[in-house]
Amino acid sequence: MTRKPDRRRDVSGAIFADEIGIEYGVYGDFRLRSAYQPIFAPRDGALKPVAVEALIEPHVTGRPVSPAIFFEGIAAKDRLFVETMCRTLHLHNFRHIGVSDLDLFFNFHPGVNDHPGRVLAELRLMMGGLEDVELHPGMLVCEITEHAAPNDKVLVAIAREMRRNGLRIAVDDFGAGHSTEDRLKLIEPDIVKIDGPWFTLLCRYPAAERLFKSLVGLLHDRGVKILVEGIEQPNQLRVALEGGADLLQGFLLGRPALAGTIFNEEPLDVARLLGSAGIASPLIG
Repeated sequence: MTRKPDRRRDVSGAIFADEIGIEYGVYGDFRLRSAYQPIFAPRDGALKPVAVEALIEPHVTGRPVSPAIFFEGIAAKDRLFVETMCRTLHLHNFRHIGVSDLDLFFNFHPGVNDHPGRVLAELRLMMGGLEDVELHPGMLVCEITEHAAPNDKVLVAIAREMRRNGLRIAVDDFGAGHSTEDRLKLIEPDIVKIDGPWFTLLCRYPAAERLFKSLVGLLHDRGVKILVEGIEQPNQLRVALEGGADLLQGFLLGRPALAGTIFNEEPLDVARLLGSAGIASPLIG
């Protein structure tokens, strides 16, 4: 009887390149492509692009499919395989942005750490291959998503391994799921990403600026940087800026764009964004 290959370890056979060298993954009927959403820092009345978050855009028969639908349908035995494939695609395709001084945020689902040995082995392989894709550890930020972790001790060990190798750690979607104060204490992140829906709800209250500024102050006192995601309206941008957010992300500022899309490095004018009800995107197709 022929033994099936361990799909959770070897992703090379599921990754291909198109005619211009952009890589994509294949999982069942899905074709997986890297997309990157810009992250900005406020600088002298402007928002400067300083990083991107890597996201997967699944396609079936050439049409995009909701990432939530795709990820919810992954069999438990294949989660690490898919997680590794997505991360590999993001690292390999990052060069196609064409900008040399951006950091790269990528997601890490803590639910895959039920096989800690394999997770750590995949991370070490990733670190060993960074030079081949013209990256260095200081450029990378690993976002621990809001999902439950089967084993908190293993999650801590994984975070420590990443940090030991020079990566920074972020807690994603703080205020949602398992991205709570307990997780902050557990892994002591460098960056906290404020959950977009939670922040949208907060911004509806008259005291939003005061409440958010208080939260930012508490987190800054712990040496943590604050990234507000899901900014879609000028009022949300205003609350984030007045509250002292370090980094900003959302459709008002820039939508995700597939690898190979031209990236506009020009800063965004804050006054124009605050006075506009439309969407400004620095990513040009």
